[in-house]
Amino acid sequence: MPPEPPAHIAPLTQAHAEQVLEIYRLGIEEGDATFETEPPSWEVFDRSKLPDHRFVALDSGTGDVLGWVAATKVSDRCAYAGVVEHSVYVHPAARGKGVARALMSALITSTEAAGIWTIQSGVFPENTPSLALHHHVGFRVIGTRERIARHHGRWRDVLLLERRSPEIL
Repeated sequence: MPPEPPAHIAPLTQAHAEQVLEIYRLGIEEGDATFETEPPSWEVFDRSKLPDHRFVALDSGTGDVLGWVAATKVSDRCAYAGVVEHSVYVHPAARGKGVARALMSALITSTEAAGIWTIQSGVFPENTPSLALHHHVGFRVIGTRERIARHHGRWRDVLLLERRSPEIL
């Protein structure tokens, strides 16, 4: 019998809130994941994420959350109805095991099924693991937002990445 996969993907719900926000906090503390300085409350997080496009990777043995991915609208304008921005975070102890790739696959599947043609993200250039993940799942760098904002007292660049769906024409 083949070994059980280390994680399975499920919709992200309030039941996962504490672990999701803790993984977010750990990513914030590392300093190269986001401009945020602390995670939001669950209520703010929940309101801002699109319900059909947010997932968790759950440990197959314990049920613990290993990582999460979620998308937000980029605009309320009708012309941008097919464009979302996403975030993906994996617990430091679960990295390098394909968790982020599985989460991104779930997000891509759900967005394409909904007719969304572009997923975008902003990534610090120093976050090379994130850049490698995004490249692997079909994202490309479309530009650099130089000195876009200050983070812990210093100006930071952000690479703008996007994945255009080959399925939605």
